[in-house]
Amino acid sequence: TKWDVPTAYPANNFHTENLQQFANDVEKATGGKLKLQLHPNASLFKAPEIKRAVQTGQVPVGEILGSVLANESALFAFDSNPFLANSYAKERRLWHIARPYVEKKLAAQGIELLYSVPWPPQGIYTKKPIESIADLKGIKFRTYSPTTSRFAELIGATPTTVQVPDIPQAFKTGLVDAMITSGATGVDTQAWDYLKYYYDTQAFLPQNMVLVNKAAFHKLPAAEQKAVLAAARAAEARGWKTSEAENENYVKTMASHGIQVMKPSKKLESEFEAIGKQMADEWAKKAGADGEAILKAYERK
Repeated sequence: TKWDVPTAYPANNFHTENLQQFANDVEKATGGKLKLQLHPNASLFKAPEIKRAVQTGQVPVGEILGSVLANESALFAFDSNPFLANSYAKERRLWHIARPYVEKKLAAQGIELLYSVPWPPQGIYTKKPIESIADLKGIKFRTYSPTTSRFAELIGATPTTVQVPDIPQAFKTGLVDAMITSGATGVDTQAWDYLKYYYDTQAFLPQNMVLVNKAAFHKLPAAEQKAVLAAARAAEARGWKTSEAENENYVKTMASHGIQVMKPSKKLESEFEAIGKQMADEWAKKAGADGEAILKAYERK
């Protein structure tokens, strides 16, 4: 059996490398009976189309950024409330709470979750220095999900959706002036070619989920299903570890190429925290009983 696996990220991104290792592990454990062929860099489907392709059986497996599904259900943006879970330890706890709700939602759509790995924390990238959110008002802000678009609105910027491969061109042509994304994307797109500042806000750690079509998965012999699940558990553990280790390297790489790595000012920090609180409350209302239960459990110390 050969499965095509679309992902939106470059072959050398740590998520894609982890996915490739997952594919290798599956092939090895099944003695070559199940082979997974990766299609990186949105070469098979664009990022927003991947989940639908898995759901409809166009492909059996795919990797997506969970929060791009927020318009379909706010629940999928559990990981994208800025300044709520702003460390790996906090994100781990949040994921432990949210996972059963996410799995139940996907199961109702004929999808199973194989594993999930966070991006490094999100920072703010700008062409000019910023002291407060007043400095971001009116600028064109690159976004990649409904949540980041809402964040742009609340800071008074104009949200502009741009996919990862198109980021450098968007900055160079003036389509966007700033963005919130991880150090990984900053390095992948060589941010030093088109901007000067990186504010290490550790805003949130959005997760990439690897999904499998339920029917396709259950067609596999039991031994192969077992091999896929074992490889998925290993991929999740490995991915979290790599994400944390790589985060430090990404920031160092950007600094070595001349990007000024900044800590946000106290004023900027408190303004961001206030926006984060507003967004978490909005999210819980939108996500209904599930969202409120997740937020309540998370905030319970």
